[in-house]
Amino acid sequence: MKLHVTGLNHRTAPVEIRERFAFDAAALPGALHHLRNARGVHESLILSTCNRVEIVVATDEQTDAGLANFLEHTKPGHRLDYDRHLYHFEDRDAIRHLFRVASSLDSMIVGEPQILGQLKEAWSLAKEQGVLGQYLDTVLTRAFNVAKRVRTETTIGESAVSVSFAAVELAREIFGSLEGCSVLLVGAGKMSELAARHLHRSGADRIFVTNRTLSRAEEMASLFDGTIIDYDKFLAAMPGIDIVIASSGAPHYILTEAQMRQIRAKRKGKPIFLIDIAVPRNIEPSVNTLENVFLYDIDDLGRVVEQNRKGREAEAAAAEQIVAEEVDKLVARLKEREAVPMIVALQDQLEQVRQAEVQRLRGKLGILTTQQEEAIDALTKSLMAKVAHGPITEIRRNAAREDGWQIIEGIRRMFKLENPE
Repeated sequence: MKLHVTGLNHRTAPVEIRERFAFDAAALPGALHHLRNARGVHESLILSTCNRVEIVVATDEQTDAGLANFLEHTKPGHRLDYDRHLYHFEDRDAIRHLFRVASSLDSMIVGEPQILGQLKEAWSLAKEQGVLGQYLDTVLTRAFNVAKRVRTETTIGESAVSVSFAAVELAREIFGSLEGCSVLLVGAGKMSELAARHLHRSGADRIFVTNRTLSRAEEMASLFDGTIIDYDKFLAAMPGIDIVIASSGAPHYILTEAQMRQIRAKRKGKPIFLIDIAVPRNIEPSVNTLENVFLYDIDDLGRVVEQNRKGREAEAAAAEQIVAEEVDKLVARLKEREAVPMIVALQDQLEQVRQAEVQRLRGKLGILTTQQEEAIDALTKSLMAKVAHGPITEIRRNAAREDGWQIIEGIRRMFKLENPE
């Protein structure tokens, strides 16, 4: 059995190409069965996300061209438009690729957790559709275990590597738990929306929105079941706010140090976290000198992101070592499994020889007692077991070695065994 992966991702193909090949949820079952019915394919799986489309098959034939043809058939287009964007992995390289994907080492943001869930969904759908057999199930199950080991033994997924995630990480450092914290969005830009989404998911459940344009404020508030505050009244509301995300397009400071002093006095020592992601800045920098007032601008968050990214790169090296170890283990296990039919064939052949010789001997010895029959049977079985022990040991020992096929092939020819493939 051979393992093949053919696909494209954010590094090999621009978004307009990835869009063309993405499978929507409704189309996936049919595509899986179409793929499974391709020549030589025994098992199939399709992973389709915004950053990658990958076709995974277990087959007894060379199928790179066949998989490319499958993509061309299901996603019509000129072959020259996308051939150069495709990558192909086989056997050990395919296993390593799947392990790296599951462990988020191949992701746009190394360490992000979403890809593992997406791969598990693809695996679950393939099982549900009956196109995933023992071989792919073994590989994918091992990939999930490798991802768990990477998460357990490294800190690759613990540090924020986007501005919005960095904002959440810093907020947790200030408040501990974000449960019950209130958030005020001043301005309604995309980046502030992303930061608010992450804060909301992390437990900050009271979202307030203010914006010069009321319609945009209403649109933003609807995303979080939030409350709108009139733009000219948001300063008055700030004593009750824990986290402020400022992204207004105002050409001047909308929050000064003097104003913040008054707000701080009304908060009676409670900390407040100010995230200024506007350019030009919305909040006077000297605000950060006030006690229990924590101000971070876009450059501060960027430095946090860069520091965390370097930390993830260091952890990625440790994760790659884990992947390499696990690839070796699984390849050895699969090769030993492939050797089983040859071992069974050798045992069957020797048993046939034994029975034939015992039958021939009976004709010469005449009528034997039950005890004599049992003695002959035990003796000949013992002899054949001793004959088989050496070659079976060598088959198992060499199955996982890169050059082991030469010894295994020699044993196959020596005993005139049928090629199991």
